[in-house]
Amino acid sequence: MFKAKKSASITDPRKEGSSIPAILVGSFAAFGGILFGYDTGSINGLIAMDMFKQQFATEHHADGSPYLTSSQTSMIVSLLSVGTFVGALAISVIGDMVGRRYSLIGSCGVFSIGVLLQCVATHIPLFIVGRVIAGLGVGLISAIVPLYQSEASPKWIRGAIVSAYQFAITIGLLIASIVNQASKNRTDTGSYRIPIAVQFAWALILAAGMLVLPESPRYYVKKDKLDAARRSLGRLHALPPDHPLVTEELLEIQSNNEYEMSFGKSSLMDCFKTDGRQLYRLLVGTTIQALQQLTGINFIFYYGTDFFQKSGISNPFTIALITNIVNVAFTPPGMYAVEKLGRRNLLLLGAVGMCVCEFIVAIVGTAVDSVVSNKVLIAFVCCYIAFFASSWGPVAWVVVGESFSLRTRSKSVAMCAASNWLWNFAIGYATPYMVDSGPGNADLGAKVFFIWGSFCFVCIAFVYFFVYETKGLTLEQVDELYENVPKAWQSPRFTPSLRVSEAESSEKPEAANVEKIPVEV
Repeated sequence: MFKAKKSASITDPRKEGSSIPAILVGSFAAFGGILFGYDTGSINGLIAMDMFKQQFATEHHADGSPYLTSSQTSMIVSLLSVGTFVGALAISVIGDMVGRRYSLIGSCGVFSIGVLLQCVATHIPLFIVGRVIAGLGVGLISAIVPLYQSEASPKWIRGAIVSAYQFAITIGLLIASIVNQASKNRTDTGSYRIPIAVQFAWALILAAGMLVLPESPRYYVKKDKLDAARRSLGRLHALPPDHPLVTEELLEIQSNNEYEMSFGKSSLMDCFKTDGRQLYRLLVGTTIQALQQLTGINFIFYYGTDFFQKSGISNPFTIALITNIVNVAFTPPGMYAVEKLGRRNLLLLGAVGMCVCEFIVAIVGTAVDSVVSNKVLIAFVCCYIAFFASSWGPVAWVVVGESFSLRTRSKSVAMCAASNWLWNFAIGYATPYMVDSGPGNADLGAKVFFIWGSFCFVCIAFVYFFVYETKGLTLEQVDELYENVPKAWQSPRFTPSLRVSEAESSEKPEAANVEKIPVEV
């Protein structure tokens, strides 16, 4: 049988320090999600605005009104994801070179350049260039935020803190919808330039905050800067750097890092090795990010306003605002449930709910064409969003943020985020051709929900057979979990042999009393 590696054992029963600073640090880092969410939500409204079409469209209807072709819409929306894909991969190198904190600050600068180009653009090519550069910044942020949160957060609330990233995304979507609603009727270019320019504020707030927050202690240990790691841990736990609890947690992190580094210096190829089941973890992480996109959520948030408009629904901007309110309202329950129900149960519940709702939307939208059917369509779209927001929205990022060993974590999380953006691009690019009518288009309309619903069924099977339960484990114990539990559905019965830092366990004293699952060679 595999033997668990040894680590520092922490047995001091004193309750000292506080996890509040670590919680606040992780929660503020989630602000990066607002950049992601706001950009997604703003483009949803921009492509439906009359002034945006007047400025950028090159085709006109018979009555002279301008319109964006499927090709133009596809390029404007989807090419952001080309930049995000590159940015997410680049962070695997940048994050280990300059650290998590400075990577976030630099990402805000890149993002702001892209926003500036979009603001000044008067033709589609320059606007697309701005989208790609802004996407590069968003991609960097999307990969580094969950990594930074996971490494800085106490284990008993880590899932909720990483989920806060998704909550910030939903808030960004909602704010974008409100700004679009407020500016859409302007008769000058401010109708679309104001929503774009607001993004400067989000980048400035995030960069300014990261200037004063501590670096990840695990990054410092990885770089053999133990004094800096000690100071960072002290700040995160509100304890002096020389406090015994800080020393013991530092020893635990250092011990785990030394064990991993005993296999040699980390490289990109280490992410694909079977030692420690690194390849398995990577495949689970990249697949769960792909499936998150294939549930069809960004069809609503990229093209929802345009889809509702073409479906004959009055006030499509208002409906888009309602869907964003639902998204925000149901994300906090998911943040709570992820630590109560666990990762696996919440993902399974969410996939079942989404699957049912999307098939209802597809059936109603295809079989009936009336005011009543439109109301049913809107109602179940909102139900679908509620299930996503409370499960797959936040939990997919939680699984990715806490599944990897320290020596491969930065690179593996980057590849998982890149997977998200790759499928984001594919769906964003293909959707207009799938949904719209006209030559060369599939004209699926509401029938596209049959596709999204089918992928939700795939989500159910994938989670049951492949996703491990990591609730209540430190990042070091997650390594032990993967090395000692052969099947994902057995993971809820796992009991770690490694002990948890008293600085964390004193905050949330919980321990499972279940059997250890052996793995035969």
